[in-house]
Amino acid sequence: MELSKLKSIVEVLVFVSNEPIRLEQLEAVLPQVSREQILAALNELAGDYDARGSGLEVCEIAGGWRISTRPEYHEYLRSYLKKKPSARLSPAALETLAIIAYKQPITIPEILELRGVSSSSAIKTLLDKRLIVPKGRKECVGRPIMYGTSREFLIQFGLKDLSELPSIEEFEELVSS
Repeated sequence: MELSKLKSIVEVLVFVSNEPIRLEQLEAVLPQVSREQILAALNELAGDYDARGSGLEVCEIAGGWRISTRPEYHEYLRSYLKKKPSARLSPAALETLAIIAYKQPITIPEILELRGVSSSSAIKTLLDKRLIVPKGRKECVGRPIMYGTSREFLIQFGLKDLSELPSIEEFEELVSS
């Protein structure tokens, strides 16, 4: 198959997918095309968006590919969409989410120990928004539920995987500047 046609097919599949589309899904739809050809089409497509200075980008996040808006235009989108307050996370929920992201898998008592205050309502909010998920039970007295971040967390924050989270040193640099 011609690369230009393959790029167009891959572009529409990435565009219509509700979640980042995985390479395996693309291979299933395009059985006559090799994995290498699909990756070449994805990378060239991403390059095309970059070369023309598009407000959109083709990027790999959460184990799949997605067309999304470029971060430098987010303030315009926020202004346009005027997000509802309910779509935001409270400072307590954000703090709890950060603890879970960096310390996962972690239990509610361990979060309490780190935060110094109860996190039950923040945990409920994060579960409702599907940003965290139960990751099993800890092998100790009471067998408390352990929590970790979800695939939805990666999607919402535009991360390929957890290794893209900023390090503590990067946070300290931001605070001191």
